[in-house]
Amino acid sequence: MQQGEIELQAFGPDHIEGAVALSRQENWPHRAQDWQMALQLSSGAVALDDQGRVTGTILVTPYGNDCAMINMVIVDRNVRGQGLGRRLMDQAFALAGERPLRLVATADGEPLYEKLGFVPSGTILQHQGKVTELDAPDGVEAASVGDLPEIKALDRDAYGADREALIDALAERGHFAIIRRNGAIEAYAAIRPFGRGEVIGPVIAGSAEAAKDLISFFAAPRGGAFLRVDTDSRTGIDGWLTEIGLVHVGGGVAMDRPPKPGSEQPRPKVYALANQALG
Repeated sequence: MQQGEIELQAFGPDHIEGAVALSRQENWPHRAQDWQMALQLSSGAVALDDQGRVTGTILVTPYGNDCAMINMVIVDRNVRGQGLGRRLMDQAFALAGERPLRLVATADGEPLYEKLGFVPSGTILQHQGKVTELDAPDGVEAASVGDLPEIKALDRDAYGADREALIDALAERGHFAIIRRNGAIEAYAAIRPFGRGEVIGPVIAGSAEAAKDLISFFAAPRGGAFLRVDTDSRTGIDGWLTEIGLVHVGGGVAMDRPPKPGSEQPRPKVYALANQALG
């Protein structure tokens, strides 16, 4: 490699340390463990400079053949404006194959994604902080391993894609809560360690009240703990999240390529993401 040249390679475990350093430059909260989970579910590419330093990252997380999330897109500020973001996206397109694509864009990345054919489909709101004192809700229970097949089916109906691998990865690291009606699971949520504390999501429910109960189930025994919830502005729970101490601190624009049909999402629906990267 010539001096100043940037080479793209397949993203492997040896690149996680450099990826963590790069994400810290952007003030992202991801720990090495968070990168490891994302890489477990994904394939991707890294950009390396002539010193072997990671100067760019991108991951593609496939959900069966239904769609793929493009995530963890970072370009070192020192090498921006040289077309590296476009090169990384080209690698992502190749890895995704014919799958429809989804991502959550930062303000810096949105213009490039629009040029590449992505269309805005929603606004993602990141809420985080230390929760106030909450009462434990009625009708919510901890899930067991035996509930996972039903949770996966419910998630598939709401998200519109096969996320079995994601559910399994969440089960390895965290916990699930469910709401049953007439013996069947009608709503679920997950919590896992992430960043500065824990993230609650996905949250899949048939109503905003059920989604709030699921979040409260995890938040009530964690008064004063740092929690994060990523929600779509259209769910209508963002005001309540602020009320319980999880303030709006940022977010991004959900984008799709090609555009998704404009029909209203059926119940159950997604009230919170696994996080912005994983959808």
